[in-house]
Amino acid sequence: MPDRAVASASADFDLDLDGDTLREECGVFGIFDHPDASAIVALGLHALQHRGQEAAGIVSFDGAVFHSERRPGLVGDSFSDGETIARLKGRAAIGHVRYSTTGGTILRNVQPLFAELASGGLAVAHNGNLTNALSIRRDLVRDGAITQSTSDTEVILHLAARSRKPRIIERFIDALQAIEGAYAIVALTNKKLIGARDPQGIRPLVLGELDGRYMLASETCALDIIGAKFVRDIENGEIVVISEEGVESIRFAEKRPIRPCIFEYIYFARPDSVVNGKSVYAVRKNIGQELARETPVEADVVVPVPDSGVPAALGFAQETGLPFEMGIIRNHYVGRTFIQPTQSVRELGVRMKHSANRAAIEGKRIVLVDDSLVRGTTSVKIVRMMREAGAREVHFRIASPPIMHPDFYGIDTPEREKLLAATHDLEGMRKYIGADSLAFLSIPGLYRAMGEAERNSACPQYTDHCFTGEYPTALTDLAIAGPKRFAMLAEAD
Repeated sequence: MPDRAVASASADFDLDLDGDTLREECGVFGIFDHPDASAIVALGLHALQHRGQEAAGIVSFDGAVFHSERRPGLVGDSFSDGETIARLKGRAAIGHVRYSTTGGTILRNVQPLFAELASGGLAVAHNGNLTNALSIRRDLVRDGAITQSTSDTEVILHLAARSRKPRIIERFIDALQAIEGAYAIVALTNKKLIGARDPQGIRPLVLGELDGRYMLASETCALDIIGAKFVRDIENGEIVVISEEGVESIRFAEKRPIRPCIFEYIYFARPDSVVNGKSVYAVRKNIGQELARETPVEADVVVPVPDSGVPAALGFAQETGLPFEMGIIRNHYVGRTFIQPTQSVRELGVRMKHSANRAAIEGKRIVLVDDSLVRGTTSVKIVRMMREAGAREVHFRIASPPIMHPDFYGIDTPEREKLLAATHDLEGMRKYIGADSLAFLSIPGLYRAMGEAERNSACPQYTDHCFTGEYPTALTDLAIAGPKRFAMLAEAD
């Protein structure tokens, strides 16, 4: 039986439920030469809302003037009314949904960011994280640059502005060749829509087409919502330039094997998206099947931790022949957990988001399937909730390997000392969350679920550093001593 005293005590020291998850990076969308450009971008951002819920923005161009609307909150809060869309005039537009991995959620950080360059206006929206942005920013500030945000995206504008190349696309390439890390970028100029993907292909970006007009999006689900056709993935190290002449491809980095982020398949992407040619839904079901083969357990029912654990739980149930039941019901109309003045009230926060379906679990041995285990604080609450609803046994199965290392590419992970798997062995983690058993998918099992015979240790097929500690790019800013922020101006949200 689990050590409930240990689980209870460990649960009390940290009740930050919102810190116990992997935050989405961001989502980008852009379209060129369409009469309803801004309205289509708003629809695309609705489909990408899962990638960032703290702010949204759209910049359009009407042939003479750029128009910008950037707001905190959800897309539907600001971009569902006709008046707002009417202000975003023009046949070309880009948009962004944001979770603040770099800089706070203040209006000056909300993208797309815009600058007037010698060669014309440039608006930029960026998904990912630059690992040398702080180093570049310090050099820029020493040289007299005036920065307006704390976002790493701003350095791209500064680098493009300082380039001595005559054409704006050449300036943009100069900027990309100076930055490191993970990024999918959409940019808008006076005459072009530009897309770029980092040399490793860590962050996703796709090209779509609607009635002969081209668009760029973080995921294929954003194309589906407007009835657009998927054309292809933007390649790693590639720039695409969309103009009245059509689509031009430019390679700004040497050709190398693509290494996309494995978490797009485990957690981030919507299950109805296709990422780098693989159905996210199918991969997650495969993961559940591998998990069942690797970590069998005597049980009566399989219960997903909604929503991201659902496909993996389906795969687990199908592989084992156990019934699949929605033993946890998620409230989709709750945002971030309210910060409450007392610990006892804050602990109730998990019940605002998840509640037990007693009829499905009472008296049964249940297998809980979740996509990942980060700090474990929410898992403690869910296990306790299952027991209080009458579950006889609670077996936790995690549809990914243990997260041992932080991310620096746009996933907002805690520091290593706050990652449960980095500070506890398997038995320690089991006791912490209070489960009868705990098991994770292995790294080989994850690669099998991805359709690979094995992980290529010499040249890994995916960016999997959170599990392995093998980072695919330089982490220049980690070596910087002293404060990591430049923000000196405090603003109200």
